Amino acid sequence: MSTGSSPRTITEPSREINVYHEADVVVVGGGPGGHSAAVAAARNGARTILIERYGHLGGMASGGLVILIPHMSDGSKEQQIAGLCQEWQDRLEKIPGGYVGPGREEIGSTDPRVLERWKNHFSTVVDGKIRLTWTVDPEMLKCVMNDMVEEAGVKLSLHSWGTQAIVDKGAVRGVIFESKSGRQAVLGKVIIDGTGDGDLLPSAGAEFDGAIDPKLRRSMLALVFRVGNCDFKKYNDFREKDPKKVQELMGELGKAAGTFFLPIAGHRNDVVWVNNWIPGLSSTNVEDLTKLEVSVRRMMRIGHDFMRKNFPGFENSFILDTASQTGTRGSRRLVGEYVVTGDDMNSSRKFDDTIAVIPKIGPPSGDTCSYIPYRALVPVRVEGLLVAGRSFSSDKIANDSMNLIPHCCAMGEAAGTAAALAVKQGISLRKLDYKILQKTLVKQGAVLPGIDVK
Repeated sequence: MSTGSSPRTITEPSREINVYHEADVVVVGGGPGGHSAAVAAARNGARTILIERYGHLGGMASGGLVILIPHMSDGSKEQQIAGLCQEWQDRLEKIPGGYVGPGREEIGSTDPRVLERWKNHFSTVVDGKIRLTWTVDPEMLKCVMNDMVEEAGVKLSLHSWGTQAIVDKGAVRGVIFESKSGRQAVLGKVIIDGTGDGDLLPSAGAEFDGAIDPKLRRSMLALVFRVGNCDFKKYNDFREKDPKKVQELMGELGKAAGTFFLPIAGHRNDVVWVNNWIPGLSSTNVEDLTKLEVSVRRMMRIGHDFMRKNFPGFENSFILDTASQTGTRGSRRLVGEYVVTGDDMNSSRKFDDTIAVIPKIGPPSGDTCSYIPYRALVPVRVEGLLVAGRSFSSDKIANDSMNLIPHCCAMGEAAGTAAALAVKQGISLRKLDYKILQKTLVKQGAVLPGIDVK
């Protein structure tokens, strides 16, 4: 071991790494993007392994307790995101209490009775129309995602943290991961970074942009917590009866706790999840991540005490749990063959290689969707690598609005399908015929409205 001057460093001795497994497709990260990529790759015939650092699948949608699956439609009667994300809902629907939200037959409805039923369900009624948005039981979602992986024949390695890309002659050939079993390697023909933070990009030698605009949503870290034994209906009645008082109390709550608190309906009336966030922290800085965990748990106790004393419906409530995963919204973004821009998003620019159609978040005006091309998943130079999820190639503005859970599912499904097709054809990822990719996606249940896939 050798040491240097400030900052101090050490030199690791070289060592041989055991090859744990070999596959066609290696996916790192089992969140919405990575899970969808692994399932899609396996269903399309690729030998697939999924490496996940936690003991469960689902990422932000389960361990992060961001249990709202929003904006799968744009307010019209047409659904823009389906595929594997829709399969979550279909499977959860068969489980009592698995999810709550409007059915597909209610998409785009302006019926006053339907609007009344869902008016207090966050992000569901927009501009007087129903959008397909639903809230899940996070524990049941973990189970459903396990089922999908097992049924597809994916080899799963939990409690395994993918830390470094294995690169040979400009192509990514595998991944090194750490676990209780030590440091091991997995080799593959295609590697998919589904970590959300683009954790493999630096070691892969792929260009990326890590710039964060502190004014944007994606710059804020959160630690979601849930409150049990609530009466959310009673709370909503209070909000409707005296909105001015509620606004005043929310201001006082923010000052008392030192952060913004947003109570949101859970998957049952007596459970509320609370979204809160702190700006100016980085999801790739361990000191910031530690600060968030400690600070929010302190703020949580202060905030919940205020809610219990001041908000009807919370009088007898208690803190149920805090998220096992930090609420991260954005960090590294791939520099891909195409960089999706805010102008692309706002102008609803369509691409010949569109693989995901994203409903815009705000009230409809003109074209209500944005579009993501396959090229935004492909590094500009490095071979053998794709991204799946919010680290797609995009500028700060586009990424801020196009990185929600269903969006990541759609990109992940496209990445996994593309990987399997490229392996099957024995070609480079960047040479894949996008028409074949689009047709395959539609055939397996994804939707690409407004895109000619003939």
